[in-house]
Amino acid sequence: MEFPALALLVLLPAGGAGIVALIPERRRDLILPVTVGLTMLPLAVALWILWEFEVGNGAFQLTERVLWFEPLGISWNVGVDGISLLLVVLTAVLFPISILASTSITKNVKMYMVSMLILETGLLGVFVALDLLLFFVFFEVTLIPMYLLIGIWGSENRVYAAVKFVLYTALGSALMLAAIIWLAVVAGPQLGGTTFDFTRLLDAELSSGAQLWLFLAFGAAFAIKVPLFPFHTWLPDAHTEAPTAGSVLLAGVLLKLGTYGFVRFNLTLFPDASVRLAPWIAAIAVVGIVYGAVVAIVQPDVKRLVAYSSVSHLGFIVLGTFALTTQGIQGGVIQMVNHGLTTGGLFLLVGMIYDRRHTREIADYGGLARVMPLYAGFFLFTAFASAGLPGLNGFIGEFKVLLGSYLSLPVHAVVAAFGVVLAAVYLLWAYERVFTGPVTKEENEKLVDLNAREISILVPIAALIVFLGVYPRPALDRIEPSVDVILERIEAQTDYDVPRFGTTAEIDLAAEGD
Repeated sequence: MEFPALALLVLLPAGGAGIVALIPERRRDLILPVTVGLTMLPLAVALWILWEFEVGNGAFQLTERVLWFEPLGISWNVGVDGISLLLVVLTAVLFPISILASTSITKNVKMYMVSMLILETGLLGVFVALDLLLFFVFFEVTLIPMYLLIGIWGSENRVYAAVKFVLYTALGSALMLAAIIWLAVVAGPQLGGTTFDFTRLLDAELSSGAQLWLFLAFGAAFAIKVPLFPFHTWLPDAHTEAPTAGSVLLAGVLLKLGTYGFVRFNLTLFPDASVRLAPWIAAIAVVGIVYGAVVAIVQPDVKRLVAYSSVSHLGFIVLGTFALTTQGIQGGVIQMVNHGLTTGGLFLLVGMIYDRRHTREIADYGGLARVMPLYAGFFLFTAFASAGLPGLNGFIGEFKVLLGSYLSLPVHAVVAAFGVVLAAVYLLWAYERVFTGPVTKEENEKLVDLNAREISILVPIAALIVFLGVYPRPALDRIEPSVDVILERIEAQTDYDVPRFGTTAEIDLAAEGD
């Protein structure tokens, strides 16, 4: 029997939650270090999976399938491809960082850490599940711990934000569950029995009308989770009220459940509907890019500014996905990782200054570079990465998205490019008001710069930002074959011809011309 790496990856955090729950209250000092140690175990497994992954192979790898309930075809069915691989690694990287950033949590610490570990199980499960019901279960598992993180350990309006988050997400989940059941019932007679196996459901023949309705039901759940405009209104409240670690994981991983779902399920299961609706969804994504950036500019609260920047950046991912080109989807997938690092980093930095001053109002700061030069340097570096400065990770993702979308949706790409300019405006203007000039508030004179723990949290993120910015090839080489599998299926199932740069025919013609 092969090593069950994916089962171990998903179940280790759940087992860790049980271990943390058994720590006696009199040893509360052990809870944080033990939890950090436990999150290092799935990280080690994720890195092993990354090492074992076969580059150039677009199929699912390290697959595991154990039948649970034969009459309905429900199974433990998991695997990774180039699209899910990097999201698994990103999730495993961000959790120990987020736990280390949780030293300000002093209320119900054990429950907090248990919630974090259960959340990790749900997120990792989503990215490896190949059974639709299993995917739905993990999709829902993420809901409760995030609700608790916001509702118990959040800021003043935490209950309102938590309830809003749950209501929006639950509505989308209900539609997706109905669609999953409908898909299984419709496809069952064609496939010799009811099944929720994603890889078998790809062989089902669905009418154009059925694809459209199923696409919309799945898409509603994913659009809310992203969130796409106009379903975005829950996100700024959730980000603003969540504790620092909650915001990091919300932006870094949880929102990717929506973007990942579009790529994994909507494009592959419903190719005809994807081609028909692509220009419209891309247009909505472009609206979100510009809207999020414009609203971010006028935010007086620095955490809310980063939240709206997230709405804008996620629009790029959706635009790349529905450009339906290799470069577009590839850029969207790597941008999921890039956004998790840069926006997660910004939320960490906002949390660090909030722990010192207990205010997020930009007007309460000014001149911080004089008293916290190291902190100012990390903030500027991360802001440049978020704005897409060449040489840092944000550039390659946005460049690939714009390049790929220009092939199929040139007007969308041109309008979206203004979002890059606006990102520089809101990030650098915020930096100017918070960090430059003289110290304007007496309370800021005595602020202490980053300590060793905070530096150890930020350095891994900074290193990954530089690595993916300078040398993204290892990531792109793993993503591209899986993207090509999706596009080949779309071409085979529809009349759509994927626009490509540098086809063999074009290269031959160019050579003849020379």
